[in-house]
Amino acid sequence: MIKWEDFEKIDLRVGTIIKCERFLEAKKPAFKLLIDFGDGIGLKKSSAQITHLYAPEDLVDRQIVAIINFPPKQIGSFISECLVLGIYGQDGVILLSPERKAANGAKIG
Repeated sequence: MIKWEDFEKIDLRVGTIIKCERFLEAKKPAFKLLIDFGDGIGLKKSSAQITHLYAPEDLVDRQIVAIINFPPKQIGSFISECLVLGIYGQDGVILLSPERKAANGAKIG
């Protein structure tokens, strides 16, 4: 069990994917994402292993939910700056996204 204070440390935000390309150097199939988290946060990059259910053209302009306060993680030659959230489904990872359009950078909690 965690305490409420532990949960409050996680910075969950809504962002819009503005660029997606295949991450050819990754050991497991993945995409390189560029995500707009709005004024005050700006653009962040993420590597996401979501290739089983999505194509790059399906992801551009899609809103997602991500944790933006993990330290950057080097994945090969790429620096991932946030963690895009998803659900492990039978056919692959299903992205978490707001039910309707939300402001980029909107805090979840």
